[in-house]
Amino acid sequence: MESETPKINLKTIRAEAGLSLAQAAERTGVSKAMLGQIERGESSPTLITLWKLAKGFHLPLTAFLDSTASRPPAPVSFPESIGFRTLFPYDPALGSESFLITLNPGQTHVSHPHDAGVVEDIFVTEGTLELQTDGPWTRIPAGEAIRFKADQPHSYRNLADAPTRFHNTMYYPRSLG
Repeated sequence: MESETPKINLKTIRAEAGLSLAQAAERTGVSKAMLGQIERGESSPTLITLWKLAKGFHLPLTAFLDSTASRPPAPVSFPESIGFRTLFPYDPALGSESFLITLNPGQTHVSHPHDAGVVEDIFVTEGTLELQTDGPWTRIPAGEAIRFKADQPHSYRNLADAPTRFHNTMYYPRSLG
């Protein structure tokens, strides 16, 4: 399945929050110029930028992805980053959203801390994932799972010669969204 560049709902979210571009830049740590480019469709954010937006607005990642995209959602890719497909968008009743993530051979992805209280579940479906939270790398082979606090820096890597795929479920505190 071919991946697509995501359409971002930043302008709508910013308007609903009643924030100017300058206020949104201060809240997210993303420059006013970059926010304007994203809103006008002149630039696509990196995954790191998208997470900065989610954290700054205290919203789940899928709140920023255009819900009018193809069904089932096509995989999304960001330059120099992981690819993912939304399995379940954010559900406020459950406080979670789920993704199928692909790490290419030799790829490492560093994730900045998410909002306070965010927890991630990882279930590896193909290959072997290596995860680093606050210590050494932990190997997680296909068929195995792990849960960790994601409000701290964490990294994923795939040292194998083939892609690694895993389900990633993000659990948000009830005050989110």
